[in-house]
Amino acid sequence: MPFTHLIFICLLLISNLAFAASNDELLPPDLAFKISAKAVSADRLEITWDIADGYYLYRDKMKFVSKTEQIQAVTPVFPEGETKHDDNFGDMVVYHKHLSIPLSLITKGASSIQLLVQYQGCADKGVCYPPQKQTFDLTLPMATIKAAEPIDSLFKPKATEDALLPAEQAFRFFAVVNEADKLKVSWEIAPGYYLYREKIGLELSGSSGSRLGDYSIPRGIPKHDEAFGLVEIFYDQLSFELPVLRTQATAQTVTLSANFQGCADRGVCYPPMSQKIDLELPAAPISEALVTQVFSEQDQIVTALKQDNLAMTLLSFFGFGLLLSLTPCIFPMIPILSGIIVGHGNHITTTRAFLLSLSYVIASALTYTIFGIIAALFGGNLQTTFQQPWIIGLFSSIFVILSLSMFGFYELEIPNALKTKLHNSSVRHRDGSIWGAAIMGALSSLIVGPCVAAPLAGALIYIGQTGNAVLGGSALFAMGLGMGMPLLLLGASAGKLLPKAGTWLYATKAVFGVIMLAVAVWMLSRILPPAIIIVLWAMLLILPAIYLKAIDPLPEQCSGWHKLWKGIGLMMLAYGLLLLIGFSMGNNNPLKPLQGLGVNNAQAVEQGLIFKRVASLAALETEIQQASAKHQSVMLDFYADWCISCKEMEAYTFTDPKVKQALAGVLLLQADVTNNNADDLALLTKFNLIGPPAILFFGVEGKESTAHRVIGYQDSETFVKTLQRVKS
Repeated sequence: MPFTHLIFICLLLISNLAFAASNDELLPPDLAFKISAKAVSADRLEITWDIADGYYLYRDKMKFVSKTEQIQAVTPVFPEGETKHDDNFGDMVVYHKHLSIPLSLITKGASSIQLLVQYQGCADKGVCYPPQKQTFDLTLPMATIKAAEPIDSLFKPKATEDALLPAEQAFRFFAVVNEADKLKVSWEIAPGYYLYREKIGLELSGSSGSRLGDYSIPRGIPKHDEAFGLVEIFYDQLSFELPVLRTQATAQTVTLSANFQGCADRGVCYPPMSQKIDLELPAAPISEALVTQVFSEQDQIVTALKQDNLAMTLLSFFGFGLLLSLTPCIFPMIPILSGIIVGHGNHITTTRAFLLSLSYVIASALTYTIFGIIAALFGGNLQTTFQQPWIIGLFSSIFVILSLSMFGFYELEIPNALKTKLHNSSVRHRDGSIWGAAIMGALSSLIVGPCVAAPLAGALIYIGQTGNAVLGGSALFAMGLGMGMPLLLLGASAGKLLPKAGTWLYATKAVFGVIMLAVAVWMLSRILPPAIIIVLWAMLLILPAIYLKAIDPLPEQCSGWHKLWKGIGLMMLAYGLLLLIGFSMGNNNPLKPLQGLGVNNAQAVEQGLIFKRVASLAALETEIQQASAKHQSVMLDFYADWCISCKEMEAYTFTDPKVKQALAGVLLLQADVTNNNADDLALLTKFNLIGPPAILFFGVEGKESTAHRVIGYQDSETFVKTLQRVKS
């Protein structure tokens, strides 16, 4: 044997041994996933896998494609599987051991079908196979007619016949207007067929002034279904009433959309069906109680924008802004404006301070209005646009620079040439500070500005629906002015309260310098790890405490103010040291640095809700379908790391024992839209949301109760009342 052949054989043996070792004797895919197919009837197939122990198949990686022209629709009915977190694909539904999937066909006289089946699976040890494809050529059983029966017997609803009834004959849907505010829907179900209760969904469209109220579907017959688990079904007939909640008294035409699904007793299921019926609603009085019941808060605001006059709209939104000014969303703006005012030192007057505040507030309101209109008209979330890490880092750097100037490290001045131009244009604007305040107000409105709340969401939804940017923008501007009222009061009083000269001035500037640094750390907490943030908070407390002479002995004769500042310094020093101790223990919450040293029961009470994260619309729909099969309602929380109200809900609302008790038995899902990627945008767009915070509720039938949406922050008491309304 030639020497080269011997080397080749040795290399081949070595490669085979290496392959076997690396695969640890993995089964070939055709043995790991034994697939078979059979034609059950003229319009139903069954695909079966025998899955070896230690292997599993992905549900979302399965595809069924007809290669036969006469058969275009192939509808699979997937059974309930197991949820598994996959490092590559996220949360996925998988199947072990044995899997059987029925396929419904829509045929046009075809006697056979060529079916392409694609699937993918993995071994439990973590090794995944590439996608597998298998083609089946199957002969379809032909429907036969008994000679003793007349030809019209094909159209009689008998479950014993081979030919299935068309869907519109097996399940005949009707809808009529009973009263001006009531509809009646009914189904006539052929003998041998049944309708799923859980698959019934009804929606009213065609008029913005009418919507369906909460309706109740009668209870059905319990049945264990191989595809959907424990369900309720109806035979023969089903009928019930639908309340219509109206905001317009005039007669109108509406469209009722009905979605439903049913099966034949022989085991063949129809694809989901949809039918629409136009109905004429007569004139009727408007029921304010019903309007309040059915419409969520932001929807009521949208309706008011469409109906109220301009003056009432602006006044209402100004009031909304005043209420929002009492929330933490506006608090970070206070030290920013205060720092601008204090930065003028002894040159500031009451009039000057008020003008600075007015410039800051107007620029803030105008900027948020402009970007709000753009976001509403073209889509997108203006919050997330300005929450990119580099933007947060840049703006935090600005606050650090401003704070260092407060400490006297340097003086911030504009170039002399620009200062001269400003002086020539207006003596009152001689140092450009009015324009500087306006610039800071514009930036603040986008970086640390208002959270998403019902008034803001309502205005943006109205602009998006009607395209009326003038009215919607005016409402946003009025709301911005209302939110800025505390800032205007601050400016009006600053000229009187702030010291004009002396050592007090330098002390005051130093205090606001520390506050500026606190704002910078607060902003960086959105993009930096919690461990780094808690160290920064500790530094921000300990270093100023040293300057306050917290560790220096008091002189024998000292003023009361001296003692006060030393006491404050000691408190800052002590809390800063607690933060460092908490950091060394692995805690990341600055408000609870020593968490873990207390009683376990106390910790359990303070622990918030535990959510299951959903990263995509497909994952959400899967979770809702599985919960519906278990007769379980769902709460979906939209969250983001940069959302102030989201953090409030986590810290104060979701930790309340009453809230936890009210949500017992509810599937808690959370969509984290911090990154604002394609999946995040798809989730927000699906539910017509501007951004977080938003909480949605889905009933046991899998339909959202839009009337009970929560937009913005709710305290625990208010949220418990919301949950009670959802359950009722």
